[in-house]
Amino acid sequence: MTSDLCPYPEYKESGLPWLGKVPTHWDVHRAKYLFRCIDVRSTTGFEELLSVSAERGVVPRSSMKVTMFKAESYIGHKLCWPNDLVINSLWAWARGLGFTKHHGIISSAYGVYRLRPGFERYADFINHLVRSAAFHWELRVRSRGVWTSRLQITDDAFLGTAIPLPSPEESDAIVRFVTLMDSRVNRFIRNRLRHIEVLNEQKQAVINQAVTRGLDPNVRLKPSGIEWLGDIAAHWEVRRIKNIAKIIRGKFSHRPRNDPNLYDGDFPFIQTGDVARASKYITKYKQTLNKKGYAVSKEFPKGALTMTIAANIGDVAILDFTACFPDSIVGFVPKKGIFLDFLFYLFSAMKKEFLKIAPVNTQGNLNIERIGSMSVAVPDYETQQCIVATIESESKIINGPISRNQQEIDLIQEYRTRLITDVVTGKVDVRHLSAEIEEELGEPLGLDEIIDDGEPLEDEEPESDEEVKDADD
Repeated sequence: MTSDLCPYPEYKESGLPWLGKVPTHWDVHRAKYLFRCIDVRSTTGFEELLSVSAERGVVPRSSMKVTMFKAESYIGHKLCWPNDLVINSLWAWARGLGFTKHHGIISSAYGVYRLRPGFERYADFINHLVRSAAFHWELRVRSRGVWTSRLQITDDAFLGTAIPLPSPEESDAIVRFVTLMDSRVNRFIRNRLRHIEVLNEQKQAVINQAVTRGLDPNVRLKPSGIEWLGDIAAHWEVRRIKNIAKIIRGKFSHRPRNDPNLYDGDFPFIQTGDVARASKYITKYKQTLNKKGYAVSKEFPKGALTMTIAANIGDVAILDFTACFPDSIVGFVPKKGIFLDFLFYLFSAMKKEFLKIAPVNTQGNLNIERIGSMSVAVPDYETQQCIVATIESESKIINGPISRNQQEIDLIQEYRTRLITDVVTGKVDVRHLSAEIEEELGEPLGLDEIIDDGEPLEDEEPESDEEVKDADD
């Protein structure tokens, strides 16, 4: 179908750098012509809490993978209704916006905009447009701030943006095309993710066997006295975690955590998402602290093994540079006789056990005492090195197919982004494909089905990366 795409017969200049030429019959309006601001506040604070996800748009907070900080009361927070456009003013430039299909509470700092009578039909089309790669340029230019990570867009700035509009019938055809492409791409991605999941399970089985039973299948065994571990090699030693590694607690004592006066300095600041995304080593970071932020945080040395103890509990990675950490992460520095890489694989095999000892509450946090008191089985240093070498040798065979699958996912996502941008900005014409699209799609899909077709491919937290309570609470 995409091979049949072609430009429109005639174009005109839009006068906008991000948009360029548009089809001659399209109109270009300022957002204030299409939208009006809505500022209605909750009097009870009992409505559903909503979040703006860069990956999924406006979704219930309960559906987010990351546990966000919750206020004591939501009285006075803004309300939104289905088909309202919600914009996280601090993250508009990073896709922190979208039309909602939910009625609920959002931050009082967010913008809420409702289409004026006569334009309601364009909700799905405009949703794709404002979340497109091309429109990001417009939002970024109109956002103001000293630091990139704290650029903010005002109501007036958004209402001054330009919105290209085709006819209502054409916008419907465009939405249907995007829906079909989304469905195809998401189906492809789900298949690749399932393959990656199976491969990762194979790799984890190799790790679990090696760090709990060793490499010799005929070795003499003895009871470990540890319920989850069972029998271990007779020459292995049972020790508590606190006796094999120094445990360092992260720190970030300032409130509010998102105070812009703490950020954009010279000190790398690692958060739970950075640990979760690392395959083994943390080699990059998204955020930095200045001297004021550094003073309220905790610095870990290069080579520290890090573990998340809040939000996504039990993820581990080795730090490849000196960096600061919040209280949702702990670090481990191996003591004499403990090989760092062995400790990494041992802890990765213990994720389920770390989850078991986390308190059953809204935060589910671990603390140093619980972790340090856990018992593990440890062989001699030379055996640890052999185990690591074997794991990495066997994992390398599995990592090849995983990498190829991930590359295919990345490429298809790039293709979808480019294609959607071209379609919603009028660079390609899809009107002649309506009959084919109708046949494949059947009944029209709603906006919620378009956005939530499949799980988000990565955790994105446009509100605040580490809005969690003290991990010892």
